[in-house]
Amino acid sequence: ANSASGMAVHDDCKLRFQELKAKRNYRFIVFKIDEKAQQVTVDKVGQPTESYDDFTACLPPNECRYAVFDFDFVTEEHCQKSKIFFIA
Repeated sequence: ANSASGMAVHDDCKLRFQELKAKRNYRFIVFKIDEKAQQVTVDKVGQPTESYDDFTACLPPNECRYAVFDFDFVTEEHCQKSKIFFIA
């Protein structure tokens, strides 16, 4: 599938995101642009037990990455909630 920029998105990106969204199989997914293939690919996935610190530790210091992160939190009413953030 091509985006408006002409950069393709590898099918694995969509599959992994659907798994995170529906099944909560991952804590995060890091994506990178493969310049040679002209497409976005999965760089790393974090297991559900991994933390935000684990996520930030896996990011390279001088290279562009995109990510989705499944953030768990408890509301003031003591309800367990989860939000998925896109990080660019």
